[in-house]
Amino acid sequence: MNKLINTLILIFCLTLISYSCKVEKKQNPNIIYILADDLGYGDVSALNSDSKIRTPAIDRLAEEGMVFTDAHSNSAVCSPTRYGILTGRYAWRSRLKNGVLWSYDKPLIDTGRLTVPKILKRQGYNTACIGKWHLGLDWTIDTAGTPDFSGPVKSGPNAIGFDYFFGITASLDIPPYVYIENDRVTKLPSDTIKANFGKEYWRKGPIAPDFKMEEVLPTLTEKAVDYILNQANKENPFFLYFALTAPHTPILPSKEFVGKSHTNEYGDFVLMVDDVVKQVENAVNLAGLAENTIIIFTSDNGCSPMADFRELDSLEHHPSYVFRGEKADIFEGGHRIPFIVKWPRKINPGSGYHNTICLTDLIATCAAITNDSLPDDAAEDSFNLLPVLLSETVEEPVREATVHHSINGSFSIRQGKWKLNFCPGSGGWSHPTPKEAREQNLYPVQLYDVLADSAEVINLAERNPEIVKRLTNIMNKYVSDGRSTPGAKQTNEGRSSRI
Repeated sequence: MNKLINTLILIFCLTLISYSCKVEKKQNPNIIYILADDLGYGDVSALNSDSKIRTPAIDRLAEEGMVFTDAHSNSAVCSPTRYGILTGRYAWRSRLKNGVLWSYDKPLIDTGRLTVPKILKRQGYNTACIGKWHLGLDWTIDTAGTPDFSGPVKSGPNAIGFDYFFGITASLDIPPYVYIENDRVTKLPSDTIKANFGKEYWRKGPIAPDFKMEEVLPTLTEKAVDYILNQANKENPFFLYFALTAPHTPILPSKEFVGKSHTNEYGDFVLMVDDVVKQVENAVNLAGLAENTIIIFTSDNGCSPMADFRELDSLEHHPSYVFRGEKADIFEGGHRIPFIVKWPRKINPGSGYHNTICLTDLIATCAAITNDSLPDDAAEDSFNLLPVLLSETVEEPVREATVHHSINGSFSIRQGKWKLNFCPGSGGWSHPTPKEAREQNLYPVQLYDVLADSAEVINLAERNPEIVKRLTNIMNKYVSDGRSTPGAKQTNEGRSSRI
């Protein structure tokens, strides 16, 4: 009899332990990271009351969460930004010193580097990457030295910590035009699509029979929604990195959105992005996961001129809001982006944070959320935003300073109200371009008080040499230390120029 009682007690205790473990696992929140492609700060009506494009789903996210008004991508173009998001390290520390990766470029993220999905997997997360990759892949190469699409696609998302991947190689205008699921294309490319250099912009390249340009965003959204719904009864939390292909070119709003924005095709495409956010939220609610899910919405850089700024200006819509410049630039329009976080019962609805943050801050924040730690040789430029999200008292700005990077490899550094651009022009596509700046013999650096001069019009560098010197010293220290966070010195790959 005593033996039976002891056995029942043991079973009861084991059941309690098992239940408590499950409860403990459930304590960590699900995390959904929605990354728009080339969406401007001023395109979100919650951030721009004068926006001619109304974004109700994103606005609702802002009403129910926290809005960051001084958020920045670490680069003004997409590949380096994505590197920074997933590694917490400025991409200019890698081999990519300017520009972006192309169709068959080798992977940018070293498979031995700690990444956001890797650190979350350590805490039991299921991890998925759905959408645009644009960080290089190891394609199988045949004896002629050309890609063999029937072979495995290596060193992609699965190799850096994602359990599941469904997406495309790079931007929707860069071939090859195939879907990749984990390490295989879903259909072999059997045709070649001709280049199109209108608003429906894409380059010539191989295309698979299941790949239709106008269907890509809806297909990726369906995959993301299915993934969320499939997590409903799972024991472990999940991390979904959902990298959209819009509103980047080709600008292809679905029929139901054409003309709906009352601006142009780009505005209609932005509404389609807003609808994607609505579909994701609906899936989270339907799965019964809303109370324990963090939703982050942001963009990889500023708006591209492919949106047709002249036409939008005539309609009094300004994708860069009050800021100077556009995608690719060192000016604010190149890298100041929407950043909104919703976390029920943790984040105060309708709250805001007005100091500078950077997209590289994700990994340190995820480590803090899950009570994990980061080694010295990881997340060298990532700062923990958890105290901000929880509205805890933060006496100083989270970041000492933030480095920005343009498409041609020009740097700037921001600290408080001061921003020092280490170049005479835009460093990108807007005027004065780097060539125009040289021809006009402009002053070699630009110093702006961006709080008083958000349009970066009055260059104060000559009047404030001591501030130029102080910010230059900080920038040089960040380069020589291999990091901007506290910790042991690390090394950069190659020499960082243009400082």
